[in-house]
Amino acid sequence: MRNEKKTCASKQRSRRKATLGGSATGFAAISCPMEEWQMSEQNFENHGKFVPSYHFFAVPVFLINFLWSLYRLRKLGISFEGIFGVILAAALVVLVFQARLFALTVQDRVIRLEERLRYVRVLPADLQVRTGELTIGQIVSLRFASDAELPALARRVLDDKVTARRAIKELIKQWRPDYLRA
Repeated sequence: MRNEKKTCASKQRSRRKATLGGSATGFAAISCPMEEWQMSEQNFENHGKFVPSYHFFAVPVFLINFLWSLYRLRKLGISFEGIFGVILAAALVVLVFQARLFALTVQDRVIRLEERLRYVRVLPADLQVRTGELTIGQIVSLRFASDAELPALARRVLDDKVTARRAIKELIKQWRPDYLRA
């Protein structure tokens, strides 16, 4: 794994040097080819993402801390320190979940922008006019559809008013992976 990171990092440095020197835009290209870090082919069954440090460490630690503060408040009796400890622990639990929601909301906004640009390239004119009818949930779900499949699937989602993210994803036959999820 470490060699792959070095390879990708060295390629990024080379691209930055080349791009900064002669690019029309002046922006550095800092991307890593999917083949270098892709672990398995993405599909409906495995497209969800777990971040071990968040899902299996931070969340459990904050929840245990909250439960522990409740236990201590009950065991030691009501005091300013005990009540403040429970309030602080509750605030930390809310914070850890809100931080995740904020990141996912920003990701959804970026996906909406990317997909609207994609619609101009892929969808026929009559369907492009209707893309304003799509909800953010529909847009986020449709991003997994291949370019060839997108026009028919978008039409079906709009005509049949399919709103459930899972239902839309299950309709996709040619999965277009998204490896850059938050």
